Amino acid sequence: MRYLTFALAKGRLARQTMGYLEQIGITCEEMKDKDSRRLIFVNEDLKLRFFLAKATDVPTYVEYGAADIGVVGKDTIMEEGRRMYEVFDLNLGKCRMCVAGPEDARKHLESGEIIRVATKYPHIAKDYFYNKKHQTVEIIKLNGSIELAPIVGLSEVIVDIVETGSTLKENGLVVLEEICPLSARMVVNEVSMKMEHERISNLVKKLKDVLDMAK
Repeated sequence: MRYLTFALAKGRLARQTMGYLEQIGITCEEMKDKDSRRLIFVNEDLKLRFFLAKATDVPTYVEYGAADIGVVGKDTIMEEGRRMYEVFDLNLGKCRMCVAGPEDARKHLESGEIIRVATKYPHIAKDYFYNKKHQTVEIIKLNGSIELAPIVGLSEVIVDIVETGSTLKENGLVVLEEICPLSARMVVNEVSMKMEHERISNLVKKLKDVLDMAK
């Protein structure tokens, strides 16, 4: 039996995912050692391998078959646009992708005029404004605090992830439009899905049962 390899987004999501996997009998003791410098963790008995990756890299590992299965946020899946199967919503890290800005920016969205949009997610922003709203915009890619952009006049609005909305509120911004809900998803390499269909399907079914019981 060949190894099934998991790529997990580093941090809280990886820990939560391993918590779910443990409930269906999939453990990896090596991963619990916080001081370990290992890059790949193995469960020899179940023929499983795990590695932690930066969230934005997980879809790349999965598309190219370096990982059979990945767990990463829907925002990353949409932004990266990789070829793979999205098989399961883990309902972790729930939040929303939104257009936000000062309240008076609402008129710019309603009039359909050309505006500037600051975001960490240029592909998601472009798809939303061009393909769904049919509004021409200038997209400005930023990596830091996106909320700053409309405050200092860099852009009229932003496209960003919103959890509670408290950061927006503190900076005098509001949600103007919701693009889509977000949460962590399990993704599978297209070839792996064909070759290991039974193993992967069984794993997904067991995870769904665990989540249904937790509701």
